[in-house]
Amino acid sequence: MSSAKDDADKKGRKASKETRRQQLIEATIDSLAKRGYSETTMADVADGAGLSRGIVNFHFESKEKLLVATLQYMADEYSAHWRAALLAAGHEPSDQLAALVAADFDRAICTKRKLAAWCAFWGEAKSRPTYQALCGARDEAYQNVFVELCRRLRDEAGYGFDPAQAALAISAMLEGLWLRLMMGTEGLTRESALTAANQLLDIVFPKHFPRVTRPVSRIA
Repeated sequence: MSSAKDDADKKGRKASKETRRQQLIEATIDSLAKRGYSETTMADVADGAGLSRGIVNFHFESKEKLLVATLQYMADEYSAHWRAALLAAGHEPSDQLAALVAADFDRAICTKRKLAAWCAFWGEAKSRPTYQALCGARDEAYQNVFVELCRRLRDEAGYGFDPAQAALAISAMLEGLWLRLMMGTEGLTRESALTAANQLLDIVFPKHFPRVTRPVSRIA
């Protein structure tokens, strides 16, 4: 039978392993943001995390496994973030839609380093089926929520648009604003990007918007 000390040691080793993996993932995000996809190396990640290169190899074995784990982490973080925002918004479809749009510009996920890392992965997705498969189910679930909210708003107010097309336009607008933030478009901040996004909601759903949104702090 294992002693309490043995159990504590096992928990400590597990926590240490998870801590190391998280350090390496965060360092990978930093490297992707600074150097891009092709120029990021295992050595860069090790140096950025302040760990030995042997530790990187121990946890991930290869650059590809490290990058897949990083993308998995970012996709999980993004999914958890929008789902939490949707849950907190209540039951009104207009409030839920406004919450989803605002969530995209929350400091928790919308920073220059994370946007740059996302763009690095987007640039590789077409030639890497693993990346497409990893995010495909999550992207589909996210898009389906937008379609359903657009359908409910259309039915409430008698709008003439097609819900799927409206949802596609909103998603494309959000992705475009992220890209412009990453590129450092002059004068564009998370605040002004959110204002622009809300303007589109006002145009598409004039009987439901504008809504009051929480201010967001400046991009890190």
